[in-house]
Amino acid sequence: MSRSPLALAALATVAVPGLDAYDVRRPEVSGGDFDIAVVIDAARRRWVVRSPTSARSGALLEAEVELVEALAGQVDAGHLPFDVPRTAGFAHLPEGGRAVVYPQVPGRPLRLEALRPGPGLAASLGRALGALHELPTALVENAGLPVYDATTYRDRRQAEVDEAARTGKVPTTLLRRWEERLEDVALWRFQPTVVHGGLTTEHVLVDDRTVTGILDWGDAMVADPADDLSWLLVAAPQEAVDSIMEAYQLRRTELTDSHLTERALLAGELALARWLLYGSRTGSADVVDDAVQMLHELDESTREADAVAGRSIG
Repeated sequence: MSRSPLALAALATVAVPGLDAYDVRRPEVSGGDFDIAVVIDAARRRWVVRSPTSARSGALLEAEVELVEALAGQVDAGHLPFDVPRTAGFAHLPEGGRAVVYPQVPGRPLRLEALRPGPGLAASLGRALGALHELPTALVENAGLPVYDATTYRDRRQAEVDEAARTGKVPTTLLRRWEERLEDVALWRFQPTVVHGGLTTEHVLVDDRTVTGILDWGDAMVADPADDLSWLLVAAPQEAVDSIMEAYQLRRTELTDSHLTERALLAGELALARWLLYGSRTGSADVVDDAVQMLHELDESTREADAVAGRSIG
């Protein structure tokens, strides 16, 4: 069920004894499978309330809470250079499940277009992801979240491509490109790591020079570290990408993954297939049309790039 901001504020006062709610606001970004509100107390402290809207999102929230508690321990031990949501309390819901309340993590959402090369924010972003990918995988396993080895993860990607192909809406040359890369065994020799699994600019909080926090850990898993890098390689300014990747590689220990960047770029392409599948499964014609347009644009740009690369080699 869906809850209003006022109802969420009431849950916050139940979850955190002594919390005196003074104001409540909707967040700037939609919560997806959760109702979310920001509650401001009488001391002007800000609290975030997240309430699941279904049994499925309730189960995901429970696993996420267990994981972020473990991640907070890693922050306190100095292994992570950014903060995570720290649970302050729970409120049981009449239909079952719990809402969670935590102090708002400081920082503002990352703006990719503002990234600049050098030792500032871009480098901090690379170090943050490098530190995340160095965490013990047991943190994710103990929270009951998915764990994949390299072969199984490649099979998962292949299944997505196969399903997208069955829609008949993916250009043939693009499907052939993906198949060739999925069949390249050398490309998929990687050491699985802890990954966030759903990074966007809204999930990464920053100040002027550093990453201050990372939010929304419900999609975390042990899988391909390239997934956490793909959105940056695709959308960040190229000169900043170099600084991100340099700092990332310096933070990783014994990183021997020579195809990391190639898989990250492929993951960015396959995200369009997943967007198409989402539109097909939910019956959203607008999403399908949007995905189809982007797939055709990707097909055109990759065919042009491959043609240029072929001419330069010849």
